[in-house]
Order: sequence, then C-alpha cells, then structure tokens
Amino acid sequence: MEYIKDIRSKDPGIGGIKLWHMYRRDFKGNDPIGRDWFADIINKHNLKVRLKVRRPRTTDSSHGLPTYPNLVKDFIPTRPNQLWVSDITYIIIWVDASHYIFCYLSLILDAYTEEIIGWNVGPTLETMYPLEALKMALKRIEGRNDMALIHHSDRGCQYASSDYIKLLNGNHIKISMTESGDPKDNAQAERINNTMKNELLKGMRFCNINEVLEAVARAVDFYNNERPHMSIDMMTPAMAAFCEGEIKKHWLSLRERAIREKQALEIPENSLPLSVGQGPPSGLRPPVNP
Repeated sequence: MEYIKDIRSKDPGIGGIKLWHMYRRDFKGNDPIGRDWFADIINKHNLKVRLKVRRPRTTDSSHGLPTYPNLVKDFIPTRPNQLWVSDITYIIIWVDASHYIFCYLSLILDAYTEEIIGWNVGPTLETMYPLEALKMALKRIEGRNDMALIHHSDRGCQYASSDYIKLLNGNHIKISMTESGDPKDNAQAERINNTMKNELLKGMRFCNINEVLEAVARAVDFYNNERPHMSIDMMTPAMAAFCEGEIKKHWLSLRERAIREKQALEIPENSLPLSVGQGPPSGLRPPVNP
C-alpha cells in the first residue's frame, strides 16, 4: 500500500496493470506478489481508477493559411526521430470555488518511443507557446540534418503559421497535417493529451499557471522515465529511445495491422520468391535492446 500511494502521489490516475508492472520491476528478486493478488489489494482498498475522456476543441482550421497533406496515413516508425506528433489541449485554472479560466498545454511526442520531447504551457492559444514546445524538441537533433523526420499535427492555425512552418523547414523536417477533423487522424497525440489530463494530472486543482507548469514538469519526468508503457513492451519511453525495429505492443493496433497487411500485398515487381529452405532476409526485425 505504501508503494501504491507513493506512485499515485506522482501519477494520480495510473492504472492497476501499470502499477503492477512497476511493482514487479522495482521489487524484482524480493518475491513480489502476483498480478491477481495485487489487483485484489487495489479493489479491497477502493483504489481503482476510472478514466473520463475529455476532448476539448482547441483547433481553428478556418484560417486560410497554407496546409499540407497527411504523410503518415500508412507510416509506422521504426526508430526514434522519424515521426513527431503534436497537439494542444486545455487545463482548467480555478479563480475561486465556482469560476475558472483556461491555460493551454502544447505537447510533442516521439511516435516511436512514446516520449514527450517538447512541451509548453501558455495562457492563450497564440503560436508562441507551441513554438516553444517545438524548440525544446529540436534540441534533441541539433546539428543533424539527416533525420528524415516528419512532424504531424492537425490543421490548427498555430501549426500552419509562418513562424512554425519556417522553423520546421529550417530544420529539414517534413510537414504532415490531418486532412479532416477526425481525432483518429492524430490519434497518438490525442492519447497523450488524455494520459496527461486524466491520469498524470488527475484530481489536481490549479489556482495559477505556475502551479500548472510545475505539475506538468513533474508529470513529464515521471512519464518519460518511470511509467511503463503498453505500446513499447512495458518499457519507459526513455528506455525505448535506445531501440530500433518493431517493439511489441500489449494491445492490438487495428491501424498498424491494416498497414502491415497492405504492405505485405505490395510485393515489388523485381522481388524473387524464396527458395525452398531459405529464410527471410536478415534485418527485417532488428533486435530490441532491453
């Protein structure tokens, strides 16, 4: 119970399965209890978490600025810094017991490692705040012009602004945008928004933007360096940053399955069938570092 309370103090909305994986990792060699017993303890002490998904509208795509096609419909990254996804969500600041205002959280996620690589909080939806998040992310690739990196976002005016586009182009980053208002077109960014608000910041009540900045900084550090992630074989995003190739998911991605099935049917004209007893070419699935 002390262990659970300690983790929940850092991540109030973390679910039981992730808690159990963290517990098993941290108490390895100390005869940790099994998953079912762990779940029974959570249930007995009313520690189950029910997530409430909120999807606020923070996108203005009626700006008339140039937009870009969606480059990632059929793209699955196989290493870090191939695809970054971005989005903006809001966080409530309470003025008093019954009145509130909003501040806005801009996030950039590495789609392969699931790591939050850039973030910023601002009192308005002005471009300067997501631009600062992008500058933070760009520190990861300073001096490198060979990344073949794609930046994907919605068609909001912040991401279509001349300042944002100029910074992407200046760092040789390809620009990709959603082609509709469907959240599925930027699903990974939508998921990290939900994780941040309904898990990492769950139940927190903020009275000013400085409190939000401090809480987000702690949440990002915990998310990147301690929290196991189901999309990267229960590693932390910081661990996944050392990997290449396909990483096991602990859930079924229908999108990725459809893409892989489509790719399997697209056999190059100059390809030859494998001879009897011949295995697949080496390197199709590079080993994943622990």
